[in-house]
Amino acid sequence: MSGLTEFARLVDGDHGLVVVSALRPDGTIQSSVVNAGVLPHPVTGAQVVGLVSRGDARRLAYLRARPRATVVIRAGWQWASAEGPVELAGPDDPMPGVDAERLRLLLREIFTAAGGTHDDWPTYDRVMAEERRTAVLVIPDRTWPVS
Repeated sequence: MSGLTEFARLVDGDHGLVVVSALRPDGTIQSSVVNAGVLPHPVTGAQVVGLVSRGDARRLAYLRARPRATVVIRAGWQWASAEGPVELAGPDDPMPGVDAERLRLLLREIFTAAGGTHDDWPTYDRVMAEERRTAVLVIPDRTWPVS
């Protein structure tokens, strides 16, 4: 897991809550709080930071135009960050090697990697599809583990 070891260790510390930052068209930074976790990339198997975004989220539009993000996780006074290019997989963002069934499972994998649990997966799947949820995969080229 290399640079993501510390990041992954902190996921359980605060329900996988992270701050994800993307670049707006005017060069300013947009940040939001989401849940994220560390998991294998669905095609390459490399470790990535994954989060799920609504299909109509501004963040998603920014990442489509400028596919790079920074994700910071913290639990108490410990924190870690991952920065790198972003790959998207969703109904409006096809990823080679990820069909509709693989996307359904990927969204579940991201949810559980972020510490989520669910007792009604069919409802979860339905809501993800209705909201055109997209998997956002940050491929880290820089990580900062700080304890």
